[in-house]
Amino acid sequence: MQWMILPYRRYFEFAGRSRRREYWLFALFYLLVLVALNVMFGTNEVAHSPTGFGYGSRLAGGGGLLGSLFGLASLIPALAVSVRRLHDQDRSGWLLLLGLIPLFGGFALLVLMCLDGTRGPNRFGADPKDPGSADVFR
Repeated sequence: MQWMILPYRRYFEFAGRSRRREYWLFALFYLLVLVALNVMFGTNEVAHSPTGFGYGSRLAGGGGLLGSLFGLASLIPALAVSVRRLHDQDRSGWLLLLGLIPLFGGFALLVLMCLDGTRGPNRFGADPKDPGSADVFR
C-alpha cells in the first residue's frame, strides 16, 4: 500500500527517479478508486443508436463531484511520478508531451513506462533500486 500512495507524499517532487513499481502501483490505486466510486455512485446505461446498442457508465450525483475532486487532486502526483519514471531511464520529462499525439503518443508512453531504468546513478540521481551504489564509486 505504501507504494500506491508514495506519489501523494512526493506531491510536487518532479526531480529524481521513480521505479516501475511506484508508477504502476500508483496507476492501479487510481484505477481502484475510480472503480470504487463507480460501484458506489455509478449509473450504467444501455442506449440505442442507429448503429446498434451502446453501453456506458457515468458517475451520478455526489460521485461526479468526488470523482472530479479525486482526479484534480491526483493530477500533479500523476505528472510528477511520470516525469520521475522517465528520469529513471535518463530521459527528459518533456517526453510526456508525446501523449498529445493521437494513438501513437499513448502507445509510446506505455512502452516507455514499461522499460527498465538505467542501472546505477544517472544525471537525475541515484538508482532507486540501489541508492547506495552512487557512493561506492566515488
